[in-house]
This record gives sequence, structure tokens and C-alpha cells, in this order.
Amino acid sequence: MTEARLDVLAIGNAIVDVIADCDDAFLAAEGLQKGMMRLIDAAEATRLYEHMGPARQISGGSAGNTAAGVAALGGRAGFIGQVAPDQLGEFYRHDLTATGVEFTTPAADLGEPTARSMVLVTPDAHRTMNTFLGAAQLLPPAALDEKQIADAAILYLEGYLWDPETPRYAMIRAIEVARAAGRKVAFTLSDTFCIDRHRDGFNQLIDGGRIDVLFANEAEIIMLTGAPDCELAIDAVRGKVETLVVTRSERGAVATQKGARARAPAEPVDKVVDTTGAGDLFAAGFLYGQTSGRALEDSLRIGAIAAAEVISHYGARPEADLRVLVAARLG
Repeated sequence: MTEARLDVLAIGNAIVDVIADCDDAFLAAEGLQKGMMRLIDAAEATRLYEHMGPARQISGGSAGNTAAGVAALGGRAGFIGQVAPDQLGEFYRHDLTATGVEFTTPAADLGEPTARSMVLVTPDAHRTMNTFLGAAQLLPPAALDEKQIADAAILYLEGYLWDPETPRYAMIRAIEVARAAGRKVAFTLSDTFCIDRHRDGFNQLIDGGRIDVLFANEAEIIMLTGAPDCELAIDAVRGKVETLVVTRSERGAVATQKGARARAPAEPVDKVVDTTGAGDLFAAGFLYGQTSGRALEDSLRIGAIAAAEVISHYGARPEADLRVLVAARLG
């Protein structure tokens, strides 16, 4: 097996995040449940945008955030995702590549504009996401750069992209290419609504030995397995994947790997401002740690450091130098 050119290649929804403050009364008036993510159409995206307050734009999407986090830590990261040849598509490409992420997937005029997510953040830092998937949900297998996949040490896939049928085939093909090249495949369950819709498909991937590294939070791993608590859920999955990582919010995270088990506490945060991207940056830190030869516990701690930094400000991309933060805490 040749040496990898990239540490992590992420495949996911190419989404521009439009982030605005709001209060609980605004959510109630819009009929929105705090903290949830819903899929919307273009008309609803336009309507909600007109009702929102002043907003900030940043390239987002779960896998894109993780790729940006890996790059911020000093890793070699790439991204595959679909944008349209429009203003937001150009913005997404420039914003992501400016972080040091390799993004060469060409824009495609498939009749849908570039995806965007209206992220409403309440004073308690909870975010309510309203996502129009647009062109992102049309990523075809033909758009994959198979040499790029074979050149990455870890292929990282987001569960959100499993929902539409076309990119699901692209993800399956990407897994085949990565495994044929002897590379690792990482998968994040993304959200309980994804598991509710695709539990059987996710379990087929896991039971079939096609996933090497699985990321989940406490609610997701319980929903995936149907176990009554997190520990039993971990026990149900740990033997099916080489590495299992479960985040538990303020209680830190736990990982199992080839019979070993490690825990790490959550990093202290003076004030939680916006939890958008916390899981994405945790995955970035963990994957960076693993591709850098770090121990399992240190990889968890790097994930916690990255997650703590991103929830201390608006947006899902780090603002402080993650390399400095990691060096100060871990050396």
C-alpha cells in the first residue's frame, strides 16, 4: 500500500450556513422546535431568510466542517461535495479552500441551487437548523475522484448524505474504492433522524465490516442499537468496528479500539455561545490524532479541545489556532 497523500478525505453535503440570533419567541412564532434539524424546500428557505435577523455566512456541512478542522490542526484534508455554478457555490469553494482543504469536485448545473442551512441560535446556545439541500443531494458517483479517494488514509462519510438516493450510491462506491486501496473508512451517524430513517442501512454497513471508525453521540448509539442505555449500546457495537467513538456532551467522550477502551473529559469552556459543529470538530480532532500516530486517549482529548474551541463562538469553524491549543494542553 502506497503512502497516503491526504490524511482525511471527507464526503458530505456542501452547504452554506446562514447563522442568525433569535429568541424562543421567534422559534415559537415560526412553529420550530428548538434544537432540531429539519429539511426544507427552496420556497421555505427564501421565506425563512426574509424573516431572520442579521446573519453571517460560512461554508458548512458536517463533513466540510470536519475537513476544515483537520486542516486547522495541520492535517492534510480533502472534501468531495456538490455545489451549483452560482454565487453561493463560488463562495463555498473559496471559503473552504481558504482553510487549506483540497476541494476539486466541479460545480454542476443540475437544476438546483447550492445548498444552504438557516441556523437559528438562541441565547442558551442551542441551534435550530433549517436545511435546503439543493445541489448537495445530487452528488453522483461520476463526480468522485477515485484516485483522490485511494490516496487518502481515511475516508470520512456523513450520515446526512445517506438520506438522498443519488449520493448514497456515490458513498457506497467511495467505500469500495477506499477498501480496495487498503484505506480506512470512517462514518458518522450524524443525527437521530438519519438513524430513524436508515437504521437498517447503517447496520448493514456496520455488520458487513465496511466501517472501520464509527462516530456517534449518546442518543444516536442508543437509537441505532435499541439498547436501554449508552454502555449497553457501546457493548453491542464495539465488536463490529475497529474503532468506536461516542461523545457524551459535558461528560466527555469514550472510545473503544481493538479491545482497548479510553475516556476523556470535556474541555472547560467559559461560555457556550453556539454548539453548531461541535461533533464535526470533535471528529476532526480525533481523526487528526489517529493519523498523527497519537494514542487513543490523546486523540479523544484533541477532539475535545477542538469541540470546546468551536462552541465558544458563532459558526462551525475554529477561530483560535487549534495547533497552539493542542500543544499547550498535550504537548
